Amino acid sequence: MDDERPKHGRLWLWLDERIGLSDFAKLAKKKEVPLHRHTFWYYFGGMTLFLFMIQVATGILLLLYYRPSAGEAFESIQFLMTEVQFGWLVRSIHSWSANLMIFAMFIHLFSALLLHAYRRPREMTWLSGGGLLGLSLAFGFTGYLLPWNELSYFATRVGTEIPGVVPVVGPFLRRLLRGGNDVTGATLTRFYGIHVAILPAIATVVLGLHLFLVQKHGMSRPPSVERNGSEKKFLPFFPNFFLRDLVGWLCALGVLAALAAYFPAELGRKADPFQPAPIGIKPEWYFMAMFQTLKLLPSHIVGIEGELLGVLGFGVVGLILIAMPFLDRNVSPGKTSSRLAAAFGLLLIVYSVVLTYLGYTMSPTK
Repeated sequence: MDDERPKHGRLWLWLDERIGLSDFAKLAKKKEVPLHRHTFWYYFGGMTLFLFMIQVATGILLLLYYRPSAGEAFESIQFLMTEVQFGWLVRSIHSWSANLMIFAMFIHLFSALLLHAYRRPREMTWLSGGGLLGLSLAFGFTGYLLPWNELSYFATRVGTEIPGVVPVVGPFLRRLLRGGNDVTGATLTRFYGIHVAILPAIATVVLGLHLFLVQKHGMSRPPSVERNGSEKKFLPFFPNFFLRDLVGWLCALGVLAALAAYFPAELGRKADPFQPAPIGIKPEWYFMAMFQTLKLLPSHIVGIEGELLGVLGFGVVGLILIAMPFLDRNVSPGKTSSRLAAAFGLLLIVYSVVLTYLGYTMSPTK
């Protein structure tokens, strides 16, 4: 009967016949999200994805004017900010959305860690999420040099020195990053290629895998909630959870617009490799804890170079974080491993916040 046919427009029916829109609609209606006292933390995953999409859109706009060479990079950004209509705003949105995306991703990571969301069968979801965090930090590191201003140049020189302390492979890694023995125009071209081609290609694959695994296994419920039978409630993903997620996106967009408008990204002075580094050169905030740790370490500890121990320590912490699903396999009441995992996460948060604060408040000469 005609009355029983789905009441959709011709465009919907045409697309449905060719790509199966109704299958996606059924999937969205079928999907449910656990509803409990920790549901709030679920929204940061979608917020991170939303900010990443803003990064992609604004990055494409910046590519229309950017010229990746030491002689033209700074001038192309200067032209964009002073001559192109709303060019300054696009660059500011790109800069601030990168910071907000990494901030939201850190919240998403640590909330998943403290809520033990890495448990079976979500080990690969955790690993792909860790890969996305590493890719985001790589995006930030490679994109920082592209304006070719004084601050980015000398910060990149310091940042690329760090892998050089690793025995045997350190000098090779440093040359690989720089495209030579020092930070030059070759480094800029290399970072540009990594930033706009290699990292986006890898991120697309890893992000697709992460979203597929989230869809396949659903969102986890914390052990404390699973032990409480009264909290076995679920919220339909569409439209209920999606609309709440949308509110979070709008809040993030409001914060992003305010920051970009009232605190636009600065350009500074063009990099001059022959000038001494300005006093107080500092990395972006998401690298500040590591930078300050290396700065505070003594030159030698028990006969070993302090900077080398610091780099090795960062590697060990990263491995523990990535391997958490395999180190904390049994999450149940009274399990010591779960308490240690939560303590490790809290200690890492406190340490990062304190060292970041010290990095911005301590005198540059210390």
